[in-house]
Amino acid sequence: MSTLVFTGGPILTMGGQDGPVEAVAVADGKVVGVGPLREVLDAYADADAEVVQLQGRTLVPGFVDPHCHPLMHGQVYSWVDVSPDRVSTIDELVETLARHAAQLPPGAAVRGFGYEPGRLAERRHPDRHDLDRIAGDREVYVMNVSGHGGVVNSRTLSANRILAGTPDPAGGRIGRDADGAPDGRIWDAACDLITGASGVKTGTHAPNFHLSDPDEVLDGQLAAAQETFLAHGVTCVGDTQVTRREMAAWQRARRAGTLRLRVSCYVLSAFLPQVLDLGLATGLGDDRLRIAGVKFYTDGAFGCRTVYLPDGYVGEPDRHGQLYHEPAEFSRMVAETAAAGLQAAIHAQGSYAIGMAIDAVRAAPDSGLRHRVEHCALPTPDQARWMAKLGMWAVFQPSHHTTTGDWVAETVGPDVENYSPAGMYQQCGAGWALSSDAPVAWPNPMEAIAAAVERRTVAGRTLGPQHAVTPAQALRAHTLDAAAVLGLDAVTGSIDVGKHADFAILTANPLTCGPSELAGIKTVATWIGGREVWHA
Repeated sequence: MSTLVFTGGPILTMGGQDGPVEAVAVADGKVVGVGPLREVLDAYADADAEVVQLQGRTLVPGFVDPHCHPLMHGQVYSWVDVSPDRVSTIDELVETLARHAAQLPPGAAVRGFGYEPGRLAERRHPDRHDLDRIAGDREVYVMNVSGHGGVVNSRTLSANRILAGTPDPAGGRIGRDADGAPDGRIWDAACDLITGASGVKTGTHAPNFHLSDPDEVLDGQLAAAQETFLAHGVTCVGDTQVTRREMAAWQRARRAGTLRLRVSCYVLSAFLPQVLDLGLATGLGDDRLRIAGVKFYTDGAFGCRTVYLPDGYVGEPDRHGQLYHEPAEFSRMVAETAAAGLQAAIHAQGSYAIGMAIDAVRAAPDSGLRHRVEHCALPTPDQARWMAKLGMWAVFQPSHHTTTGDWVAETVGPDVENYSPAGMYQQCGAGWALSSDAPVAWPNPMEAIAAAVERRTVAGRTLGPQHAVTPAQALRAHTLDAAAVLGLDAVTGSIDVGKHADFAILTANPLTCGPSELAGIKTVATWIGGREVWHA
């Protein structure tokens, strides 16, 4: 492969170069030269270098999304879109799904994704009575945008024997009518009840969004998801809830030659015994598909009000959300993970759950790995400082406070000002990174960067402006620092000599445009390993 020289536009390396960078040379999939144009061209004049003209567009490292669910993204976006952009009332949701159901073969399940109760006119979740209006002769399931559960119709309840006497499983909740009968709402670990006898089961370890489809269907959904990530300049992802479904799909893609992204897998803690028995460790694999660590859950999600709040929710003092594990059990699992040389990625939203994560890492053997707290929605300043001391990283999804910040305000009151406080971590020197949590948010790094800079909700409210970060800090958090969270900052995340030639070419420079323009910056081309893999 001939040497390529990228030049003709702003180059933001996010690396350690001194002085302006006018050109980047690439050979054999790696960056081999960075610096002034004349120096780079002279250095590779004998290599018959091909010049790639940026034409005034901006070259940045390929974006790294360290917390997302690609297969889930592909699957749910093959369902009916009932997000706030499409439906604003429960009647509209019912009508949209009913029209879809009328076009399906007899008995085919109806599935929808993306509703947000705080942005429906009724300000509530749908229930089985609403969904029974869609269809009574087939199963209907509408997943909440959080992925932590949703709503099913009466047919689905009866088919899965979810009855008045069915107890709430540990780590989950079955919604109920005033008479105790299931109302169709199922949250967190209760989602195990609808995946079928042979489906993936996550037990008390996670919300179960691992619905079955034939392999060829899942493969098509994964291919569609990869295309979406690449279209937004994402070159490397952390798949943060891997079960046998995801692992098999990634391996099929690898064998078929359709694996386009670089993928780091976090195996769900439900499978920790098998991981430990097999002796798997962080880093097993190669530069395309590797084991990164183990994913844990402590509490739930704001979208279904299952985040654990010991003092209760605003207006609902008797509602506290839930924990997936007792603190002692959780600490034991994290200790086993660290001792085995595995990184822990810990979902924790409320400050109590974040405290559990910190306490577990403090008590665990020092593995030399960067343990992570996912979402880290409402940490205290002391917790941020403790995480800095322990070398723990926070992985934020700023699009969450854009879309759900107003709903969260009704849940936690004034504490919403501290929602996803990236600036708090920046100020105390703790590591932090940005991600999408796709499909909860679209995997568009520029939208996440804009949200971290502006901290504005869909209703126009600015949350805790003291926690805002600069465009440069946010760009680094979605490139080099996001790679660091995955333990890959030595090989990707910046445009430095010796690293993978993974790039995104953008329509504008994020460091010179106004904050209000950030979300509108588009990707025009994506390169991985010195090859263009996507272009507009």
